[in-house]
Amino acid sequence: MPASATERAAPVLIALVTRVLDGAPLANESVVGVAAEVSRRVASLSESRRRDIARVFALLESRVVGLAMIGRPLTFAGASSVQQDRWLASWSESPAPPLRSAFQAMRRLVLAAHYGNPDVAAALGHAGPLHRRTPAVAWEGPLTSAHPDERTKSIGADSPVARGTADLRPALSPTVPPPGVIPSSAVDGHAQRRVDAIVIGTGAGGAVAAARLAAFGLEVVVVEEGGYFGAADFVEQEVPLAEQLYADGAMRATDDLAVQLLQGRAVGGSTLINWMIMLRTPEFVLNEWQRLHGLHDFGVQTMAPVFERIEQEVNARAVPSDAHSPNNRVILDGARALGWRASTAVINAKGCVRSGYCGIGCRYDAKQSTLLTYIPLALAHGATVYCDARADHIEVIERDSGQPNAPLKRVHVQLHDRTSGAPTHRLTLEAPLVIVSAGAVGTPVLLQRSGLGGDAVGRYLRLHPTTATVGVFADEIVGSAGIPLSAMCDEHLQWRDSNYGFWLECPPFLPALGAVAAPGFGAGHATLMRQFRHLGSVIALTRDGADVDHSSGAVSVRKHGETSITYSLSAADAQRVRASVEAAARLQLAAGAREVYTLHTTPLRIRRESELEAVRRAPVGANRIGLFSAHVNGTCRMGTNPRTAATSPDGEVFGTRGLFVCDGSLLPTALGVNPQATIMALATLVAERIALRYGPAATPQGALV
Repeated sequence: MPASATERAAPVLIALVTRVLDGAPLANESVVGVAAEVSRRVASLSESRRRDIARVFALLESRVVGLAMIGRPLTFAGASSVQQDRWLASWSESPAPPLRSAFQAMRRLVLAAHYGNPDVAAALGHAGPLHRRTPAVAWEGPLTSAHPDERTKSIGADSPVARGTADLRPALSPTVPPPGVIPSSAVDGHAQRRVDAIVIGTGAGGAVAAARLAAFGLEVVVVEEGGYFGAADFVEQEVPLAEQLYADGAMRATDDLAVQLLQGRAVGGSTLINWMIMLRTPEFVLNEWQRLHGLHDFGVQTMAPVFERIEQEVNARAVPSDAHSPNNRVILDGARALGWRASTAVINAKGCVRSGYCGIGCRYDAKQSTLLTYIPLALAHGATVYCDARADHIEVIERDSGQPNAPLKRVHVQLHDRTSGAPTHRLTLEAPLVIVSAGAVGTPVLLQRSGLGGDAVGRYLRLHPTTATVGVFADEIVGSAGIPLSAMCDEHLQWRDSNYGFWLECPPFLPALGAVAAPGFGAGHATLMRQFRHLGSVIALTRDGADVDHSSGAVSVRKHGETSITYSLSAADAQRVRASVEAAARLQLAAGAREVYTLHTTPLRIRRESELEAVRRAPVGANRIGLFSAHVNGTCRMGTNPRTAATSPDGEVFGTRGLFVCDGSLLPTALGVNPQATIMALATLVAERIALRYGPAATPQGALV
């Protein structure tokens, strides 16, 4: 939004901030300060999003809209507080989807700006960065298990930090990229290079593929749109790190804002900011892939040894029984009370200090993301990583002659300044092999911009649409501390004689993330947030795509080059979302919650079993309930039919030999489990099959152990 538009909107923005934060703790912050922070965030958005926000302000400044909303020809700023609340409530429940989207856009911006302030977080009772203090609750800090053998076999060993509480790394030297990692600032002029293989992306797919290819002796160059960050950069400050480490500054969402999408944008990709759980692809999913999509080379017998290998490489171990936070104990205790199946999670960590900040990078080098595992392996085998480098398009510069070698391709890369985002230099890379691993949004967009792939590119978006319930407990939960996700309940994954159900997990409840997720606005929202230390949260994830031939969502490139992401729940998936909310609330009540709130726009308040029936009738349409996803998959899925799949069962893009996809967009169906381990396993198989087909070595030169 241009500065002039921001200035014109100042009175209405201040009025909006005042109403959304009615009753919220301000600490040392003023309403004007929150408004300034909102304006800063708006200025960082894409041009299309800024235009959308400008239209919202125009509506709030319209007397005609005021007449329609409150029956008086007033602007929002000119209305009374009671009228303003009525105006916002009317938008939040409007039958017009754009008004519901407008309400959610402004609500989220204001809440994130306010609760992201460390002083406000402290006023709620949030203890702040762990590296600046001693552990404040029993479920944070290095593990002190009474069973050393159990701890050593799991997540608490092999780290100087883990061996005591004296050193929680309060001061670290500035991050210096290791040899082989080249930031944009180190490239002078228009660089050009020809190699054996180009990998685009450094997450669970790209980093694993690069490491495997390099280990087979291929000369590999990796391109990463985000920057290189190390432990010293992970200062445990929620909002600034989210802006740096997440795609679109943590504001990526579907076009209608109905689903927030959490994806990484840094060296390490989403493995840098996820909650670490490692789950194997369920056997019924692999069977479905074989039956419906012809993926006969991905059965249990093939996948099991690959999973074992990956789990060793990333130190995937069970969380010790004494390491669960109260929030995760809700899952285990509630499930036990109900007779439901629940289990301790396996996570990829080594020397975990249970800081609670896993979603914004690990200061303690405990999380075994690709930043610490597969990227170093790729570098050790001679790979080069360019960061702050965006692949614009891929050009096929040779005809396919049918010879053993794939035709040469050229990848055009735009380097940009880390701080400003401004373009700096160009980079041109050439290779016969290109592996696109930019995620299920970036990968189809790059292929579409390049005019490559068929009609299935960008279709069949799967999100594991996720909502949550927030429980208020008598005892302290402090969901911001401890391992965020150390238990899960999959009692309902196979639901009503179907393999399309849902499962329950725990998220971290940091102040800004929790405030944006928590339902409502104004006094009701503030009352809930003031109980911060007593709030527990359960997320309910639905295995979407029950209508297997139906594309619920798509990623595409608009006329002016901007990305469009559309998604809507099918009737079958919506039914499962409702059931998942009911189950999450029932679980929290069984674990002792005094009351449970849903994320409906007008939240349901549930205090006893008899009130759960209301959940079954409540709407779950766009912007009628809070939905988000960290599992963005399926937009270039594997299969044998080019009309319904983008790649062959080997991950090769139909119509372009030597061009492969190697990330979550390959998944032909939703998994029903968190996808990190599956993506790593698919990347291993795809990359090693590429190497055996095109590479110079019959066996890899080394392995990560």
